[in-house]
Amino acid sequence: MNRTLICQILNHEMMLATGCTEPAAIALTAAVAREHLMGEPTHVKVLASVNIIKNAMAAGIPGTECTGMNYAAALGAVCGRVERRLQVVDGASPEDVARALELVQSGQVEMGRTKEPDKLYVEVELTNDAHQSRAIIRGAHTNVTLVEADHKALETAAQEAAADPITPQVIKDTLSIQTIYEFVETLDREKDDLHMIEQAIKINSEIAKVGEEGNYGLNVGRHIRKSQESGLMGSDVMLEAVAVTSSAADARMAGANAPVVTNSGSGNQGITATMPIVSAAKSLKIDDERMFRAVTLSHLISIHIHADFGLLSGLCGATIAATGAACGLVYLLGGSLQQVGYAVNNMLGDVTGMLCDGAKADCALKISTCVFTSFHCAAMALRDETVKHTDGIVEKDPEVTIANFVKLGNDGSPKMDDLVLDMLLQKGR
Repeated sequence: MNRTLICQILNHEMMLATGCTEPAAIALTAAVAREHLMGEPTHVKVLASVNIIKNAMAAGIPGTECTGMNYAAALGAVCGRVERRLQVVDGASPEDVARALELVQSGQVEMGRTKEPDKLYVEVELTNDAHQSRAIIRGAHTNVTLVEADHKALETAAQEAAADPITPQVIKDTLSIQTIYEFVETLDREKDDLHMIEQAIKINSEIAKVGEEGNYGLNVGRHIRKSQESGLMGSDVMLEAVAVTSSAADARMAGANAPVVTNSGSGNQGITATMPIVSAAKSLKIDDERMFRAVTLSHLISIHIHADFGLLSGLCGATIAATGAACGLVYLLGGSLQQVGYAVNNMLGDVTGMLCDGAKADCALKISTCVFTSFHCAAMALRDETVKHTDGIVEKDPEVTIANFVKLGNDGSPKMDDLVLDMLLQKGR
């Protein structure tokens, strides 16, 4: 087991982000292009993949009342700070927002769908009367693969992209359910570099408080609290975790100007892989050390599944993070390696097929469903109850179940993505 590499994978696949990561990727691409444009941009052209478009249409942009890829691109072009990566526009001033609004409302932001095959692709071209610049992010939300100034490509971007040591293949070759379990069992917080797990616990807990105290989106977390108060729902460990996790997603999807720690490019998945375990440990008075190990296991399982699945899909990624959470809950409550595998089979035998129809307020509702299911599936696994290998896509080996799920997500997504995008684009016509 290469402990250093596992830590590098964790710290590579988890990062700080403010707001939904697809609008942030668009803003970052625009900001990169802006760094190489002489003068102020007067026209912005954005081309993006289907998955980027559907996830950028309705998600709130932090610090503004805006939604949509046009506003994200304009804001990135006006004031984006490249060094902040997926927090690229969280420092926008009212003046910056006004300038971005003017660009969009004057018809100077042009949008379209790319012909490139990548699920995650953003291209932004900026122009003014005398100069041009262009940037492309491809494959990952911060992976800049091309930068162009006055129609001349700069070599540095491609060189930096090629130099990234943590590729999906490296993750696939390094992680398995067994390796993850053994790593977590022998984890040493003083020697292993797990600073992103520390941040995930702290920062994702903070945005959950923001969601609980504010008025965001569908207020899924607050509605659970009100249902508990009215007697419609009970007060227990599971519903507490559902409320806490949903509150964090409520705030994030509504554009609260508060950061999260992501998992595999998704803030919602970072929240879902973290908060059910943190909440359960608090409710059950389980010590910090066990909780930390369980959160680590949850995030690594999520990253392991995503290595083949990819960052974006026609299937909802919350199911993956909640599968990680179910495994983390099994570990938190003293479960074995075999029972962690049972949790994988139970989850992928249940919530597989949940549709991703874009990033928006009701993502918190889907997350609440997935978190509820993670507790149910973990409890079954701890009693050695698992979906049988004769049923559906589930196999005896949970790694093969994951492979089946990945095949559904990858081979089944393109047509589904096109159908969903067509429906979204028809709204308001």
